[in-house]
Amino acid sequence: MATSSSASFLGSDFDIDEPPPSYESSIGADFFQGTTRITDDGRVDVDPESRFFKTLSKFVPDLKAQSQDPKPESSAHPTVHASPSVPKYAERKSRPGQLNIVIQVVGSRGDIQPFVALGCELQKDGHRVRLATHNTFQKWVLDSGLEFYPIGGDPSELMAYMVKNPGLIPSMASLRAGEIQKKRKMVAQMLDGCWQSCLAPDPQTGTPFVANAIIANPPSFAHIHCAQALGVPLHLMFTMPWSSTRAFPHPLANMKRKTDNQGTANFVSFSIVEWMTWQGLGDIINDWRNSIDLEPVPLTEGPNLAETLKIPFTYCWSPSLISKPFDWPEYIDVCGFIFREPPQYTPPKELRDFLEKGPPPIYIGFGSIVIDNPDEATQLLIDTTKAMGVRALISRGWSGLGNTGYTHDHIMYLDDCPHEWLFQHVSAVVHHGGAGTTACGLRYGCPTTIIPFFGDQPFWGDMVAATGVGPKPIPYESLTRSNLAEALKFCLREEVATAARCIAMNMSREDGLQQAVNSFYANLPVNNLFCDLLNDRPAVWEYRRKGRRYKFSGVAAELLVRHAQIDRRALKLHVPNEIIIENRRWDPVTGTLSAAISTFSGMAQSSAGIFVNPIRIQRARSNLELQSKKEDFGVPKPELLEDLKDFKDANASGTDVTSLESRQPGPSHGTKPPERGNAAGSMAIASASGVGGFFKHYTKGFFVDIPVAFAEGSRAVPRLYGDEVADYGTVKDWKSGLVVSGKNLTLGLGEGMADLVVKPYEGGKQNGVAGGLAGVGKGLLSFATKTSSAAVGIAAYPALGIYKSIRSTVRSRTRNTITERRFEEAGFFAMKGDSFDAIAGKVFDTFQALMSGEQRA
Repeated sequence: MATSSSASFLGSDFDIDEPPPSYESSIGADFFQGTTRITDDGRVDVDPESRFFKTLSKFVPDLKAQSQDPKPESSAHPTVHASPSVPKYAERKSRPGQLNIVIQVVGSRGDIQPFVALGCELQKDGHRVRLATHNTFQKWVLDSGLEFYPIGGDPSELMAYMVKNPGLIPSMASLRAGEIQKKRKMVAQMLDGCWQSCLAPDPQTGTPFVANAIIANPPSFAHIHCAQALGVPLHLMFTMPWSSTRAFPHPLANMKRKTDNQGTANFVSFSIVEWMTWQGLGDIINDWRNSIDLEPVPLTEGPNLAETLKIPFTYCWSPSLISKPFDWPEYIDVCGFIFREPPQYTPPKELRDFLEKGPPPIYIGFGSIVIDNPDEATQLLIDTTKAMGVRALISRGWSGLGNTGYTHDHIMYLDDCPHEWLFQHVSAVVHHGGAGTTACGLRYGCPTTIIPFFGDQPFWGDMVAATGVGPKPIPYESLTRSNLAEALKFCLREEVATAARCIAMNMSREDGLQQAVNSFYANLPVNNLFCDLLNDRPAVWEYRRKGRRYKFSGVAAELLVRHAQIDRRALKLHVPNEIIIENRRWDPVTGTLSAAISTFSGMAQSSAGIFVNPIRIQRARSNLELQSKKEDFGVPKPELLEDLKDFKDANASGTDVTSLESRQPGPSHGTKPPERGNAAGSMAIASASGVGGFFKHYTKGFFVDIPVAFAEGSRAVPRLYGDEVADYGTVKDWKSGLVVSGKNLTLGLGEGMADLVVKPYEGGKQNGVAGGLAGVGKGLLSFATKTSSAAVGIAAYPALGIYKSIRSTVRSRTRNTITERRFEEAGFFAMKGDSFDAIAGKVFDTFQALMSGEQRA
């Protein structure tokens, strides 16, 4: 649930409590100018003729490299198919060993419900599954038999916010109402909650837990970063298109005009919406990444990170409605809707009597949507159904429809009734277009009218209309008695009912839940994921001996340590799925300029902090002192302590404000105001943190960031005219820095000199004299850029390696925490007796065989 953070991007001022805008935010205003416009419903108007659109269009993959399909190039909407496509993994029967899987989900009950079903199915296969979501859903998740971890965030507040800001980007009304900062804090809380869900003990039982794999929906936003910190596999699942395709535009994008190349326009619309979302979340995510010892994600990488890293993705909609787009790669699947097991339900007598009184009624409900004026909406529904002479079941939902207490013969209000049972007894359904509700209605052959509010709801409304099982969606703000009546008449036609039954028949042949599980298994890096001693247990440690590397599970390593077979200190964390986020440069000019501006921006912010930080801490102290004067007993207001904590976390030097936090009033002695001596010391430390930040940005910028940006940008120039650029590896530490520097020097210079001859020859062979002349230009450019890259890279890459080695040594808190939690988990299960002893023999025998060089049995 993205919110916007950038004061400069939004065109508003910031006060001293807010940090100056980042470079990433600052460039957004100019770069997006004329490109996008946020409409009143929160969607994004996209102009294919804008500068930014044309820039992104250059990076659309070549269509020739993918399977050809003429339809998507001229189609602005998903194609509807009559039968599902069978994924290549459908026949996969193997199941990996026992994994700790955390499922991170942000959203409403409808968003979470498919993941509850998924978790239960994975649990049947022997995995330990934890569902991490909002506190509100704790009882529901626990009652389903899954472990639960609270990540914070109030889904009802999020839903209310999203009604006003449908496209993830805040409206000006929300800005004026001051809602943004509150939502930003909620997002920050959920990011931290998602991280804790990966390695915190079970809140109910205290049983240790460290994730071996992560499944998440994209709006949880922490997924890639948690997976990177832990080094574990990640699989994204969602009900809304989140991957770029030529087949249809992003569901939140409004194309301002048609183009000759509509497929490319559709593809770029995904990038633009992602860029807009990153504008609102980038600084929050990077601040949080810093707290778990990860480097910030560059502006150019943040928006399309999942696609760049080729994260496996499963879309949970029926291929009977929308088949997998032709340009999605193999690691993206369309599995079908995921349904839970229909709950056991006995209807109350009132509901049973209402259904038996007359013809099947129409169901109307908006689920988790929070409507501003529910009484007005209720009256509209009552008047419309009465005028048409139809009966209706109206779900109260989170908005409380029908709470006025008025009764009508043709209306019955429902509080909580499972759709799986109810939709078998109605003639049509009218709802907000949540993916789960839409799927359930289609599953039981219900003609459907969708009244969308935000997010993917308009998308599902379009899909329903395209299949002929319902009218075009009616946005809630446009809903009237007249257009609702027309929609209901459409749904009650016999041909529409027949179309709905056909869709239901096709969906009955699909098993979305099992296909989603298969997709998850098929994309696991099984070759690097499991233990060499116990092949059904995930490997969490590496043990190196005589140049060989062995992978041990926590249990196996604990057994070997306890029986003095290995030294605990020789164990290193195993990374089964390494995620490296690189700052790719397009050319030396923009790459170097970006690094320079970022460096100077950081220096300027740190310089401002020399004066601003003491003022902020003094303001926080003054607020706390004022509060202490007003209250003789109790504790300071939570928001004051939160401000102090935010300030402390924001300063790399760790400004000491704990003395302020500890001065909480007690019931026996009242409140003791902060001492002025401590205040002066805290302010001095706060100011010094700005000085330290200035020199940190200066040193890193001029000795690492700017030289590396120039070297990488120069080396990347051939990509601009379609040539491949050799991969010399990734700089991870000082050793790899020297390796990359050496390759860039020797191979780069050799390639540059060779291009002086090869490029003119290739160009002349293909296009004659003109091609030869163009080849001469390419050869000269290649020689110049690769020579420049080699010259600067001699020092730049080793400097980057040294920086990363030092950073890894200094910022080891997260790595140490993971190590401790891994040991705690293994030690806990070592106390379980019989099950632990039963595998000891296999562990020792296999270990001895490995050590003696024998083949594993």
